[in-house]
Amino acid sequence: MKRIGVLTSGGDSSGMNAAIRAVVRSALEMGLEVYGFIQGFAGILDRNYRVMDSSSVSGILNRGGTILKSARCEEFKTDRGQKEGLKSLEELGIEGLVVIGGDGSLRGANALNELGMKVTGIPATIDNDVYGTDMAIGVDTCLNTITWAIDTIKDTASSHERAFIIEVMGRESGYLAIMSSLSCGAEAALVPEFPYDLEKIGEKLAERFKEGKTDSIIIVAEGAASAYTIQRKLKNHIGFETRITVLGHIQRGGVTSVFDRTLASRMGVEAVKALKEGKSGVMIGLMKSKFVEVPFKEVMENKKKIEPKLFDLARILGVIL
Repeated sequence: MKRIGVLTSGGDSSGMNAAIRAVVRSALEMGLEVYGFIQGFAGILDRNYRVMDSSSVSGILNRGGTILKSARCEEFKTDRGQKEGLKSLEELGIEGLVVIGGDGSLRGANALNELGMKVTGIPATIDNDVYGTDMAIGVDTCLNTITWAIDTIKDTASSHERAFIIEVMGRESGYLAIMSSLSCGAEAALVPEFPYDLEKIGEKLAERFKEGKTDSIIIVAEGAASAYTIQRKLKNHIGFETRITVLGHIQRGGVTSVFDRTLASRMGVEAVKALKEGKSGVMIGLMKSKFVEVPFKEVMENKKKIEPKLFDLARILGVIL
């Protein structure tokens, strides 16, 4: 193997740049050329790439986002688009590819693998919903950002005796909501994994209000409900004002945490090593503090679930689910 490619795809997450840096520098150390494709799989189809050297990735370790840009490519979801992508890679002399992204990105990686291209994957998604890894790149930085935002909001909540409804990301997974509720001492967390009883939540909050708890934090995963819907439905159950904060895309960016920098760097090196050893169709995962190679098919065929003990812990510590 003499030349490999690297791309980032799907939603961005802090740590992608650290992964790109690790892929490029480890590949150069192993005597490989590296092509960085711009805007994910669209970059392959458009042959939009940069030849990467050590200076290409200098100074990016701490930066959020991705220097290779990211985009979703509908054309690549088709058989024709995937075959065109393979042809483009082969004509550019690419013998291996590292794909950095979430579930959709890894499905694209698997499609190329099944067509005969050697591909390895690195999980990068703030939702932490990729099967086969305890943590994905970007989750830790995202949670630090959410925690900072909620801690700041709590100052205002206590000063004005208000309840704040805070909406965080997570369409199908409540991981961010449950973990931030634990780290911030929230009164309630609404997640897609559990049906919620707003009347019960309202009664509990009103009860705490009578006991002297004059401010509350309710964290809502976007996949569970809209913060505006929750505010409207709770209006008649709480004895004080409610305010809404939708954190939105602030959760994706920011200075990359030490954990994410280290995780991304190690996964990047492992992904290149696997390609160099002739392996393909595997994602680099972190399981019980060890890096493992998880087959794409296993990742695709299984749904990651939040550990039940986390929900039990939340209940024990007073979080209403």
